[in-house]
Amino acid sequence: MSWWRRLFGGGRPEEVEQSVAIPAPPTTEQIVTSVDAVLERASGKAPAAVTARVQRVAETVHEMAPRLDRLGAGSQQAHTVVATATSYLPEAVDAYLRLPRDFADRRVVDRGKTSLMILCDQLDLLGATIDKISDAVSRADAVALVAHGRFLEEKFGTSGLTLPSADLGTLPPPGSPSPDAGSGPRPLEAP
Repeated sequence: MSWWRRLFGGGRPEEVEQSVAIPAPPTTEQIVTSVDAVLERASGKAPAAVTARVQRVAETVHEMAPRLDRLGAGSQQAHTVVATATSYLPEAVDAYLRLPRDFADRRVVDRGKTSLMILCDQLDLLGATIDKISDAVSRADAVALVAHGRFLEEKFGTSGLTLPSADLGTLPPPGSPSPDAGSGPRPLEAP
């Protein structure tokens, strides 16, 4: 079929290309559920060193998932958080859990390390990466707060509308005439 006919819809229905459906990004709930499921699978089946590291990553993902929109659409950092929760963490832990415990914890498999040691290294790397992203988002929020505070200070902190403070010890008792009562209205003064 010529490109001209495809452009203007002239062609057989079986020649029409199927559109590819792009899946929607996971929701905050799906991200948190994924990381919680990994923690549940590891608990009781993996050594405490693994469970503690998975817990560290899970806590940071719990903190980050609702804040991913602050990273911007298409952000590499947001992708890393989502991929860690839904792919990197589950794949690493599940691969370890499929191994027999004795083999995983005692047999050297790569560069003098056991599968347990390799998994701990991977979990440490994921944890450090997620922590850096979390710190970056928190720093950005803190910078925004400081900038807003400076704006408010400039706008209202040194305003000419600041009233002089009154000495409460020299005020006349309620109901008594003011010392200036008979003098009439005073003209306004420029600040």
